[in-house]
Amino acid sequence: MPVELQIIRASEFVRAGPEGQPDFETSKEFLAKLAAACVHRHIHGALLDLREIQIGPKPKFTPVQLEALVNTFHEVGFSREYRLVVLYDHDPHHRARMFAFISKLQGWNVKAFGSYEEAIRWLALKEDTIQ
Repeated sequence: MPVELQIIRASEFVRAGPEGQPDFETSKEFLAKLAAACVHRHIHGALLDLREIQIGPKPKFTPVQLEALVNTFHEVGFSREYRLVVLYDHDPHHRARMFAFISKLQGWNVKAFGSYEEAIRWLALKEDTIQ
């Protein structure tokens, strides 16, 4: 079965302020534009690729900010039929998995993966086989 998806790389939405600290509001704005493009093009699968993010001693975003990022997808028109994968290499602060967990609590089809192949496999599953 062909899979049509949008790959959203962290470098496309995570923005830093003048001192190198993450700029949450600008990052959220860029993510909203990318998510809206998926909705506009009727692409029901997106892969949020965080593998190239530089992980520091502190998490980039707080749990409250992660929840706001999750809500961004709903605000731009993502529905429950859309699937979103959060792909990471390392997740020492558990933020990728927390993003997916918050999303699932709100009823969204979101999963975090450390493997590209597993992520694509999940995105390609038929609707009735999603776990």
